[in-house]
Amino acid sequence: MKTIALFVCDPKCSIQSSNGIINALGDYYKFKLFSKNEVEDNFFDNVDLIAIPGGFGDSDSFDTLLKYNGESIVKYVNSGTPYLGICMGAYWASKHYLNILDSVEAVQYLKQPNTDTRRPHAKNIKIEWLGESMNMFWYDGCAFTGSGYYDTIAKYTNDDPMAIIQKNIGLIGCHPESQEFWYDSYSWLKGKYHNGEHHKLLLEFVDKLTNRK
Repeated sequence: MKTIALFVCDPKCSIQSSNGIINALGDYYKFKLFSKNEVEDNFFDNVDLIAIPGGFGDSDSFDTLLKYNGESIVKYVNSGTPYLGICMGAYWASKHYLNILDSVEAVQYLKQPNTDTRRPHAKNIKIEWLGESMNMFWYDGCAFTGSGYYDTIAKYTNDDPMAIIQKNIGLIGCHPESQEFWYDSYSWLKGKYHNGEHHKLLLEFVDKLTNRK
């Protein structure tokens, strides 16, 4: 089994998102958890992917939460270790944070032209994933802009990229790791759970990043 180094630091980095990733991928990957405390120099030596999930982290949170481990993450990703960022973790890949993308920025989807929402609250937003139309859990997630080359895996209704892979970096604005209780927490989302189908999409996405056979 390949190993994922998963960042966990509730509440800024959501334990629900972390658990969702483990739930979606746990039958196929092992997990090695780390938080804001400094890890040993060789912590990432034997991992096959570094994952930062969703949460409510802003610039101040980033400076605090990755004060000790941010440089190590950048070093390993720049050396070829795959990176998975979901929602907040995708935002944090851009230039004001980890700065690991090439001519690409993660921006608020709700502020983009021709979006189907202008509010950040949770919703089951319309997307297209590898040509298949569906709805996916979204909570103020990002879109991707810029002139850099990348593969678009999913897009929003305005054609902005929602999930991309650039070299060894995979970013997703929505939450394919979402679990049923997420939907049940909102009256307008009850009964709209994907029944684990989005977990399969996340697994395929991560398999592509790690070249899992």
